[in-house]
Formats: sequence, structure tokens, C-alpha cells
Amino acid sequence: MNIQLHLKFGIALFMLFSLNNFAQAPNLGTSADFALFTSVGAVTNTGTSHLTGHVGSNSGSSTGFGNVDGVMHDGDGASAQSSADLTLAYNQLNSAIPNYFIAPLLGNGQQLTAGIYSLPSVSSLNLDLTLDAQNNPNAVFIFQIQGAFSTTAFSEVKLINGAQACNVFWKIEGMVNMATGTIMKGTVVANNSAIVLSTGVNLEGRALSTSGAISVNGILSVKPIGCASPVLNGPIAPDLNSAICYTIFSSNGSVSNAGTTLVTGDIGTNVGLATGFDALNVTGTVHPIPDTSTSAAAADLLVAYNYINTIPFDIELLYPAQFGNDLVLTPHTYLLNAATSFTGNLYLNGQNNPDAVFVIQINGALSTSTYSKVFLVNGTQAKNVYWKVDGAVLINDYSEFKGTIICNNGAIDLTSGVQLNGRAMTTNGALSTASITAIMTPGCATMGLNIYDQVAQVAKFYPNPFKSYFNVVLNEYFDLSITKLMVYDVFGRQVKTIDLSSLETQVEVSDFASGFYYYKIVSSDKIIQSGSLIAE
Repeated sequence: MNIQLHLKFGIALFMLFSLNNFAQAPNLGTSADFALFTSVGAVTNTGTSHLTGHVGSNSGSSTGFGNVDGVMHDGDGASAQSSADLTLAYNQLNSAIPNYFIAPLLGNGQQLTAGIYSLPSVSSLNLDLTLDAQNNPNAVFIFQIQGAFSTTAFSEVKLINGAQACNVFWKIEGMVNMATGTIMKGTVVANNSAIVLSTGVNLEGRALSTSGAISVNGILSVKPIGCASPVLNGPIAPDLNSAICYTIFSSNGSVSNAGTTLVTGDIGTNVGLATGFDALNVTGTVHPIPDTSTSAAAADLLVAYNYINTIPFDIELLYPAQFGNDLVLTPHTYLLNAATSFTGNLYLNGQNNPDAVFVIQINGALSTSTYSKVFLVNGTQAKNVYWKVDGAVLINDYSEFKGTIICNNGAIDLTSGVQLNGRAMTTNGALSTASITAIMTPGCATMGLNIYDQVAQVAKFYPNPFKSYFNVVLNEYFDLSITKLMVYDVFGRQVKTIDLSSLETQVEVSDFASGFYYYKIVSSDKIIQSGSLIAE
């Protein structure tokens, strides 16, 4: 008898353990590719929303969106397939057998472990709800809400101990209304109801409806990664061959500089003259007149341009005049099919893949605002970023630009205070610089050591931005006997010179006005590091 009781008890425990730990994620099919989707209804946006994922309706229209890191699909084959896949996913979520029955008020510091949760009526989220995967990255959380669902302003779903947004699902039998500033995790599937995401909502997941309008206003929505979702590698990068050793180059046109410009890499032109560059400020070779090196670089640059120009694009950014403005891009080939104005900030998100490649094809000229910035996040490397521009390029004052610019039949103008981590190259056109800092990305090995790596390891500066002082910390293996730091203002005037006689030196600069400054570290009459500083 005791053996039978123990056996029954063990089976019951196993079944309970299974229920608590083996909720199954639904198969979203192609609907997983969408950030916002409804099978029936309009999808509308007001304000500036940043979306990673497709947007669309199978029976309706999508309106009011700016540049989206995805494809707009309204009433096409992709939307039809997504609608069918979403129905199947909804049925899976709806038929899952719950193992928890909880009250309809979520949050207020509540903490839940993996499982299938049934909520019997209209429900809401207030303050914080924490989902704890208990160190199981495959833990699945499913919420079956038998009514409408709303959130209070600035409420938040938090994930801990390995929980992933890709494993969180909300099946809702009614309208979804997320208030201002809500931070939401997981895929939301509303059945026969509308979805409203208010200003400042941050959704790591998806908002999908089987039938109902979707409206958003100035939100951030990013498809979750992980859970066997495909890793984005982007396209195969072009091979620059011999052109890789140039930071500033024109195949046909003058190359000129005004002011104090600091360059790591070669400078030259294959037709015309390269003038105005101080060899002491160049870690590399200035080719003042065409030679065998510039000839080879011109030929290789044309091959690279032809290759990058023919890569099929994945995503067309539909509003070239609105480029930047805090847009977030992931590893793809992007097309902007007109002259492009870059204002503010652009974020290139490698999704933790350091080998991910970004190609941005611009069929027209490119111009930036002053102080525009390209930010590389989550593993993105400047060496893997390429800009193809069919027209003139203007990188405006104090912009921070990342990647290799390959311009075709257009002039390039890098103006005062620009910081370029990459290359500026044109197949045909003049190239001018004025008091900039340009450091090529890795790849050139003709100088024996990769000069980028060599330069990057000499010194560190902190704090930067600074107020009344900054510190310079030198590599412990560096020769201290012959090293100087020189600091310049944006007009190229030398405003500070100091001997670096110890591994760490504090530099007093309380008399510096707020703004940008540029420095170079010189040893044995050679520049071994250059860069920028910011005074607050």
C-alpha cells in the first residue's frame, strides 16, 4: 500500500512540476516578423515612433509612419500569410491549459514564475510586475486575459534570472490600452479588439490583433531577439583591397585641407593634387601627387562601389528627408531612394553580433545637420558600416560619423570639428576637409602593424567631457622620455602643450571655454594618437 501511495504521490508531483515548468510558446509563423499588425483594421501613428519590425494590415491601411526598420505590408501576400499565422498562434494561446488562476490586478511589486496564467475578467497592470525565469532561459510565460487589458502610466514588466521577452505572451479578449511611459515585455495578441499604445510606451515584443485597429503615438517598439530567432548578419561587406589603407581619397579630383586636421591612414588622389595636410598630423602617408598606390586604390574603389551598388536591399526607408531623428537600424541593406538629410542621431544596433554588417544605399546626395551623430550599439563596429552615396556628401560641423563612405560622382566636404571613424572616398569629385579628426577602421596592414590598433592602445582620457581638468593615462609599456600632449581649439590654434612624464598626468584646463577641442600626442616627432575632447 505504501509503495502505491508513494508512486501516486510521485506521479502527482511530476505532473505538477510539468505544468509549472513546461508551458509551450506558440508558433507565430511570419507574424513574428511584425512589430505592429492587424488582420482587419487600420494601423495609424502620430508623433515620432521608432519601430524595429514590419508594420501592416491585411485589410486596412498603415498611415502616419516615418522611417521604420522594417517593411510596410498592407493587403499583400506577406500580410495574408501573417493573418493566417496569427490565427493559428491565437488558437494555441487560447487553448493552453492554465496552471495558475490569479486576480485581474497585476503588478504592485508582484513576482511570478513561468507558467500559464488565467485572469477571469478585465485586467490591468499597475507599477511593477516581475517575471522570474529562475535561471531557465526557456521559461515561458503566458497570460490568458478574458477581457480588456490596460496599464497605468509608467507601469513596467521586468524580466529577471534569464527571462526573455521572446518567451512572454499576452492573449487578451478585449481592447488593449497602454498608458504613457509603460514599459512592456512580450507579444501582445488582442482578439477582435483594438490596441492603443500611448506616448512613450516602450514595447520589447509585438502588438498584434486578429481584428481591430492599432494606433500608436511616439512609441519605441522592438521585436524581441533570442528563442531561436534568426541572427542578423547583414550583407557580405565589400572588399576595398588596396583602398583600405586610405582614410581620405578621391579617384578623380583635388583633395584639400584647411586648419589643423588629424588623420590616421593615407591621404591622396589619383587625378589632381592633395594639399594642405601637415605630415606631422598624419599617421600614414600623404600622396601629394598620383602614384602607383593611388592608381591601384582608384581601381579597387570602383570595384567596391560597383559591388555595394548592386547588393539587393532588404528595407527601403521611405522618408529620406527625415533620416536620423533617433532612428534605430539593425544589420541589413537599406535603401534611401532620393537625396537624404540626416538630422540628429542615428543608432546602429548590432544585436550583440560583432560581425554584423550595415550597408546604407543612398540614391542621391547626403547632408547632415551640425552635431549629427552615428551611435554604434550592442556590438556594432565601425569597420562593418558602409555608406554608398550617389551624389555629393556634406558632413556638417562637429558631427560624429562612423563607417566607410563610398561616394560616386560627387564631392565630399567634411567641415570643422567633424570626427570620422572610417573613411571618406569618392570615385569622382573634389574632397575637402577643415579641422577634422579622421581615423580609419582596421584592415590596413601595409605598415607592418595595424596602425589603428597601435594608436588605440597608447592613452586614455578621463573625464571626457571635462570641467576644470582631465587625466591622461598612458600604456605602461610606453616610452615616457619624449612624449608631449598638444591641445587645439576648433580653429586649429594650439591652446595647451604639456610634457607627459608619468603614466598618469592630470591636466589643468580651468581656463578653457565650453566646446570641442582636439589633441595629439607626439613622440619622437611622430603623432602616435589623436582625438577630441569636450569642455562642459
